[in-house]
Amino acid sequence: MRKFTVKDLTLAAMVAALYAVMSYFGNIFGLSYGPIQFRFSEALCVLPFLFPAAAPGLFVGCLITNLLSPFGPLDVAVGSLATLIAALWTMNMPNKWLAPLPPVLCNAVLVGFTIAFAETYVPGAGLSAAFPAAWAYNGLTVGLGELGACYALGMLLLYALPKIKYFRPMIPEAHLT
Repeated sequence: MRKFTVKDLTLAAMVAALYAVMSYFGNIFGLSYGPIQFRFSEALCVLPFLFPAAAPGLFVGCLITNLLSPFGPLDVAVGSLATLIAALWTMNMPNKWLAPLPPVLCNAVLVGFTIAFAETYVPGAGLSAAFPAAWAYNGLTVGLGELGACYALGMLLLYALPKIKYFRPMIPEAHLT
């Protein structure tokens, strides 16, 4: 296992800040939270494929973003954990076409669950009978938003960043082709 350098820490901090700022910007248009969401910042979730040091930055950025979530502490915990799991999984994807898939799947399942829970939980009575349908609906809509952000915008990053001379030394050799 390679050591975490100051350069890695700086990259993680920049990714965290960029993720949070992009998410808050999207919230101006009502796109960052809710069952139908399109976070521009989710395009950054493909970065661990090229830069493994971006993974903790994505987690921290998502955690900061979710502090404003209307779904409360559950979204702060589960939503941020979904991003961390997806980032770690993305680091190990075999090619750039599969790199955007982990964020799509993790967020569809886990964030879909979180939103459905918040919508159908009745204090003192538990989950209502509408929970499975709400989870399916929210998983689908969140997954579609992720698909757009990660495959449309994220793939642009996966193609553009290796072409920038500054980033080439930081990208694993196997991912430069």
